[in-house]
Amino acid sequence: MSERKYVLTAAAAQQKLKRMSLEIAESLSGQTGELYLMGVQQSGMIIAEEMASLLGTLLNKPIKTIAVQLNKQKPTDVILSEKLDLNGANIVLIDDVTNSGKTLLYALKPLLEAHPKSIQTLVLVERMHKQFPVKPDFVGLSIATTQEEHIQVETEGGKIQGAYVK
Repeated sequence: MSERKYVLTAAAAQQKLKRMSLEIAESLSGQTGELYLMGVQQSGMIIAEEMASLLGTLLNKPIKTIAVQLNKQKPTDVILSEKLDLNGANIVLIDDVTNSGKTLLYALKPLLEAHPKSIQTLVLVERMHKQFPVKPDFVGLSIATTQEEHIQVETEGGKIQGAYVK
């Protein structure tokens, strides 16, 4: 078995999350309305929980995390962990890695039925193979890879342990 080629360590990932939390806090400064952090299941939700913790110290507003469930290969049904009134809310849609933009695009589907105040997107790692018109607003690390390579975000115990190329 070959050794993993890490592009982010746990410490580097945490540093990226802290920086992005500051960017989000700055972008929402003075904004009213609820803040919903919507994490795409599995790793996206872990990142959303960490962002909620970091943003809780920076923003004086309620922050709620919501899980977004969908099949990343064939995203026909998009399910939110709970039904909420998203009208007038600030939403940050979060995933671990963006490649083609397909997952983030389809994860927006339930938001089209509401009238949120703002929708922003966040990814820990962005790859450069866009097939859909989605550009994340907040990016931890942008990396150029081949089409055959994949980025895997490693988690353990609800914490990001790193990200590697496989």
